[in-house]
Amino acid sequence: MFDSPLPGSRVLRRRATALTVAGTALALAVPVSATAVSGVGRAAAAPDPVSSFSFTAQERKDALAYWTPARIKAVGKSVDLGPTGPKTKTWTGPQLKTVGRMFMVNAAGADTWCTATAVKSANRSVVMTAGHCVRRSASPVNTNMSMVFVPAYSKGKQPYGAFAVRTVLTPRAFAEEGTNDVAAMVVDADKSGRRLTDVVGGTPIAFNRAVGGKISSFGYPATHPQLGEELLRCVGTEKKENGQQVVPCDMTGGSSGGPWLADLNETTGQGTLVSVNSSLDGFTPTKMYGEILGATAKTMYGRAERG
Repeated sequence: MFDSPLPGSRVLRRRATALTVAGTALALAVPVSATAVSGVGRAAAAPDPVSSFSFTAQERKDALAYWTPARIKAVGKSVDLGPTGPKTKTWTGPQLKTVGRMFMVNAAGADTWCTATAVKSANRSVVMTAGHCVRRSASPVNTNMSMVFVPAYSKGKQPYGAFAVRTVLTPRAFAEEGTNDVAAMVVDADKSGRRLTDVVGGTPIAFNRAVGGKISSFGYPATHPQLGEELLRCVGTEKKENGQQVVPCDMTGGSSGGPWLADLNETTGQGTLVSVNSSLDGFTPTKMYGEILGATAKTMYGRAERG
């Protein structure tokens, strides 16, 4: 498990390149992690499987102010990871309101982005993405900051506005060991007081699903000519490999956290989220890996929808 200072990217895990991208250096965030408590005279309780951190009201206000159209344009131009691969195509179907670009300042202090998805939830405010989009793997104190979610982002347009991230949750295993690369976020209401999925709807999410079938993987990779400005897609049959799911795909940095949608209706754009883009099989990718959403992911999501 290691990170490597690649231009505009990081190495994630022993086989793969991370899918986030980085530009201008800025400041760092400090996490507020969940901890287990044991009673006197009793056996220690099992560690909480979920780790979380939150942002103050002022930090959330500052995040919205920070991500101006000019800054978003600049971060998109700050890195070019080469030509868009042959397996990756521009999405030309109906607008996917729930899928968007997520902007943040990473743990190294650089402007960057990922992809994320609004999902159905009790509080109508949960967004799913990859763990490495919100914090550095296996390094609990190194978290991202100034995080905002822009659903249906396209070529500079923000048709449904931006939503500041209030709380971030990842598996504790990702925070401490770098495994189980998935995250849930709770976002604020928009400037009009509307909750996220009241505005854009929510994608259904499935846990403990058997691996297999046709999958559409979406993201905003930093490859040209799009450079993060358009939603792109890979399509293929998923398989199980080394404890994860894998689909044929060559999207790169910026597509991290993008949804894997099963049973996608090409006419309506409706599908079920079964994983998120996590890592690749190499520097010239042919495969995209995603976590199998099991018990810990379900616990994390359940806590987020009560947040």
